[in-house]
Amino acid sequence: MNFTAPFQSITWNQNHLTIIDQTFLPEREVYIDLNTSGQVWEAIKKLRVRGAPAIGIAGAYGLCLGMEQLPDSSFQSFYRESERIAEYLNSSRPTAVNLSWALNRILTSIFAEKDRPVTQLKKVALETAITIHDEDRRLCKTIGENGLDLVSDNAQILTHCNTGGLATGEYGTAFSVILHAHQAGKLKKVWVDETRPLLQGARLTTWELQKAEIPFTLNIDSAAAFLMQQGKVDMVITGADRITRNGDTANKIGTYHLAVLANAHNIPFYVAAPYSTIDMELATGKEIVIEERDEDEVTHFGNKRTAPKKVDVYNPAFDITPHKLITAIITEKGIVRPDYEKNFKSLFS
Repeated sequence: MNFTAPFQSITWNQNHLTIIDQTFLPEREVYIDLNTSGQVWEAIKKLRVRGAPAIGIAGAYGLCLGMEQLPDSSFQSFYRESERIAEYLNSSRPTAVNLSWALNRILTSIFAEKDRPVTQLKKVALETAITIHDEDRRLCKTIGENGLDLVSDNAQILTHCNTGGLATGEYGTAFSVILHAHQAGKLKKVWVDETRPLLQGARLTTWELQKAEIPFTLNIDSAAAFLMQQGKVDMVITGADRITRNGDTANKIGTYHLAVLANAHNIPFYVAAPYSTIDMELATGKEIVIEERDEDEVTHFGNKRTAPKKVDVYNPAFDITPHKLITAIITEKGIVRPDYEKNFKSLFS
């Protein structure tokens, strides 16, 4: 199937990066230019760009922008400063493995060419970033094609957070499966969790579904169990920010409770993510660093305070879904089922 994407969330324009500023959606479609690694760090930290694959792509370009400001000195000096910029960019969102993966890939690419002049190494870095971006477009399309076989006819799918083109290079991960199911005539409806506290489902996923003309209904997060009880959900599919060696998965807060509910109602729970999201260095989800975000995201709705002042707030950005609750993981390399550790090793080999 061939689709024309209705928007591009990340674009490289000769010497700067252009992104859709997702903090303005859905009210306004605002594009901003990023000219420095510092601006990219701020855009990632403030969720102007978000979603694990998109963060990795933006970080890769951000490293290239930082390298452009470095003098054409010795390789050792250039590489040391490049590592410093990469470490700085990686600090913006520590949970998503795609960011560190993309940054390390660029560092590896220039180290492999260390005998070349620094001016050429900067071009190698940019070529690698563009390759990462192009690869993500292709793999997201393949994820959708691979996941299509898991979707029953006339399916009602529940999804959480945002996993579409806004969160990736194009097409999305879980969203790509939904998009391909819609194009194949297999989809009845998408249930969209609002995804508190930042409403990525309400603000972003609904915007993307409207763009793609896919039928959907927005629901409050706490309605998921009732929808399942009523027989209105045939499958749950989410994305992932990091997957450990045993299949434990970090994703937007609220994902774990969907997996528990799906298991209780005998509904398949799928995770869609590129292989770069799988971190074979981590044995289990207990080793994943979970980002905690500002308390204002919970105590305020928009600019209006909705909780008393000086209240204690717990605001983790992600939770961990145990591998035992995941029916299968959809990657561009195929559908992976338990035993995840064994099958991941085969996947990577």
